Amino acid sequence: MLALEAVWVVAIVLALIALVFFVIVLKFFALYIQALFARAKVGMGELIGMSLRKVDPRVIVLSKIRAVQAGLEVTTREMESHYLSGGRVPNVITALIAANRANIELTFRTATAIDLAGRDILEAVQTSVNPKVIDCPNPASGKMSIDAVAKDGIQVKAKARVTVRANIDRLVGGATEETIIARVGEGIVTTIGSSDTYKSVLENPDNISKQVLDKGLDAGTAFEILSIDIADVDVGENIGAKLQADQAEADKRRFQAEAEKRRAMAMAREQEMKANVQENRAKVVLAEAEIPLAMAESFRSGHLGIMDYYRMKNIQSDTQMRNNIGGGPTGGESQKK
Repeated sequence: MLALEAVWVVAIVLALIALVFFVIVLKFFALYIQALFARAKVGMGELIGMSLRKVDPRVIVLSKIRAVQAGLEVTTREMESHYLSGGRVPNVITALIAANRANIELTFRTATAIDLAGRDILEAVQTSVNPKVIDCPNPASGKMSIDAVAKDGIQVKAKARVTVRANIDRLVGGATEETIIARVGEGIVTTIGSSDTYKSVLENPDNISKQVLDKGLDAGTAFEILSIDIADVDVGENIGAKLQADQAEADKRRFQAEAEKRRAMAMAREQEMKANVQENRAKVVLAEAEIPLAMAESFRSGHLGIMDYYRMKNIQSDTQMRNNIGGGPTGGESQKK
């Protein structure tokens, strides 16, 4: 009896195992058949292992089929590893197929490194096959032209279009489009600034593109500059005249301030001199006020007689008469002064 029960337990366990295996096989059977007929060589064990490793088997199988059909040699293990690293396996396979069709040398290792670096490898391959045009300056920045000033002081506004091609070898660690735009803008400003007049810039705008292109601005970037074309050139303001006018206005204000300072000093000096005059006049009045006192003292001491006093009066009268005849100040006025 116990033996019979043991047989039933074993049979039930085997049935459950068979059921689970059947469910698993049924789950991956479609992918297995699809890979089998596409000669992708993906076994049932590999599909089960992908599921256990939290890898989407459908993504790996479809990518493997595409790679095999395109003649690429990429193993399932390599695609699984890239998937587990957070990479975009379908994007990488599409880029490899596009590079293979365009005869661009691109290995799976390089493609996955670029993808994990955050770059869009498919877009890079497409840009390498079909060059991309970059506006300089970038309209998204809100700036519509690159402004520079020639040696004659006239402002020149330019717009450029840069045709670039992706450099696969420099995608990892290479500078982006913003660096290209900045370098081209700097080159345009330098070229216009070294021009003698704005007329030479308007006459030969192609000289700007030639000089900028010769500077090798794509060094260290993820792109190769094919051409730099000046799309538009306009004349701006007379910056030189404006700066001169501003300088003249600043000089005018400085000179006015200095003149005001000198005028204030002169007025202060004038008031000081007037005060000195009044002080000296006060001293004269004080000195004249002592004369009668001195005469009285001379009378008392006997140094001055009455005849001397009359002779002094006669002299004063004669002096006043001569002044009146000559049109000069009178004695009284002289005394007042």
